[in-house]
Amino acid sequence: MAYFLPFLLFFTPNHSFIMQPTLVILAAGIGSRYGGLKQIDGMGPKGEAILEFSLFDARQAGFGKAVIVLRKAIEKEFRRCVGARVERFLPVEYAFQEMDTELEDFPQLPYREKPWGTGHAILSARSAVEEPFATINADDFYGAEAFQTMARFLREECAPDLYGMVAYALGNTLSENGAVARGVCTVSDAGYLVEVVECTHIERCGEGIRSADASGRYTWLSEQTPVSMNFWGFHPSIFVALKEQFRAFVRENRRDPRAEFYIPSAISHLLREKRVRVRVERCHAQWYGVTYPADKDTVKAALARLYPEGLQSA
Repeated sequence: MAYFLPFLLFFTPNHSFIMQPTLVILAAGIGSRYGGLKQIDGMGPKGEAILEFSLFDARQAGFGKAVIVLRKAIEKEFRRCVGARVERFLPVEYAFQEMDTELEDFPQLPYREKPWGTGHAILSARSAVEEPFATINADDFYGAEAFQTMARFLREECAPDLYGMVAYALGNTLSENGAVARGVCTVSDAGYLVEVVECTHIERCGEGIRSADASGRYTWLSEQTPVSMNFWGFHPSIFVALKEQFRAFVRENRRDPRAEFYIPSAISHLLREKRVRVRVERCHAQWYGVTYPADKDTVKAALARLYPEGLQSA
């Protein structure tokens, strides 16, 4: 059962009211490289899923509710495995990313096996979000520092034309077991995002870190290259722009079953049009995630070290 919080407000030191931010969790992926629903797989010392640690850290940072974006096909399994456990940290609402979400009035679309991507997933949550909000991946561990930084930004600075992003050092986000996709960022001297490019094949090798494009050409990247891990901070104004861009994307790519509407591409479009600015908040912590089955042992060891007692008594 979803829970609703009627007043997401708190007092600031000067006794003014500020609405608590919302956390939107992207949990509709199919985990093709992982081979299963990694968003509900037990990784913590007491069998917790990664998103339980995210909700715990979000509550500590001052987020007021969570909106979890699922597909209907996995809703029953998600609720059975982790639904009741996540609701003890924050009030939870559910939104659903289906192939036709926000496309109900489109002509018949060809069959596709996977959702339309992260930009579409965020758009799928728009009916449940009215306040500044952050987005994260359900299967990524970001750490408490990132949630505290983002919560402060959303409460104090976020505006219709000013969004935020937590950036990690690329070297802190790689898998030992294969290539990964990352949003590679260019950041101005003033700390604002200039461009973010979705690179889908980044790996560490003997000579360093390299990214391969579709033709197989390599670009070499440094350990400290800032990358996006889909930890964004948005004003609800983003939904209008996302809907506009998504529908244009589908019109152009409707016959490509592999085409995905990535949030970095949507943000880059808004930056080129000078419609928004994006403040980049650097996070120096180690990121943990599960792209491949073999990544699970690394994540479990990290969570056991950081939370030796787990979250069962949290």
